[in-house]
Amino acid sequence: MTKTRGAAVRGLSLLALLFALCAATVSSPAPAAATEAGINSVYPTCTMSRCADAKKAYDGWRQLNFPTSRNWYSWPYGQYNFAGGQFYNREGQLPKDHKFYEYDVYPRAKGASRDAHRIVRDTNTGTVWYSPDHYENFYKIV
Repeated sequence: MTKTRGAAVRGLSLLALLFALCAATVSSPAPAAATEAGINSVYPTCTMSRCADAKKAYDGWRQLNFPTSRNWYSWPYGQYNFAGGQFYNREGQLPKDHKFYEYDVYPRAKGASRDAHRIVRDTNTGTVWYSPDHYENFYKIV
């Protein structure tokens, strides 16, 4: 009887694990569009913890009227942030035939190395995406 009870408990534990994995898969946001390889995606919302940082950067760039020149711009507290100029959407993940500009998310000392975090603004619609991985994936923030 003890062996049967142990097998039943293990079976229930396995079922609970499978259920948890399925629930996690179902609750993940589905990409709105994806590349042919299906690796890179555009998501309709942004719920990662760094999305708040991207929205804060969006507010900062908005106060600077979204500069279109590739350059360093003065940011609060003696730091700078970099606007990268036009983003050409070469991978075609974002809407075709739209014009985009890219902006760094995290300020730093002027001239310091840039990281992979960007926001990209569609000048046709005003829509803004956050890319935490240098244009591999895009998460809509505005």
